[in-house]
Amino acid sequence: MKLKVVTGKIGLDDHYRGILSINKAFTDAGMEVVYLGTGQRIDAMVEAVLHEDAHVVGLSFLCGGHLQIMQRFINRMKKRGLDDVLIVIGGVIPDYDVPKLKDIGVSEVFLPGTPLADITNFVREKV
Repeated sequence: MKLKVVTGKIGLDDHYRGILSINKAFTDAGMEVVYLGTGQRIDAMVEAVLHEDAHVVGLSFLCGGHLQIMQRFINRMKKRGLDDVLIVIGGVIPDYDVPKLKDIGVSEVFLPGTPLADITNFVREKV
């Protein structure tokens, strides 16, 4: 089974270097990547995950707001019946927010410097 990953950046944060690197790592690992780009809205991301029948959604945060955005994002994912989609996020996220993000339903949080192979291996193991 070829894994399908939908990635993007919700909100006004348009720092995209990290997410482009992970998109390439996912592709190199044999996964199909649908990159929605920066400036996405929560509902548009959720609809894309549904439409693409994705196994994984990956989001990147570098400018804060991750707790509030992820709470709303996960609530909307659940409303659309997407409880089985693996949710991973990365970026500049304070260590003390990682447990909070996992409590609301994020599967894993990858901080700067995480080897790309660790991320792709995690996704393969969890899906």
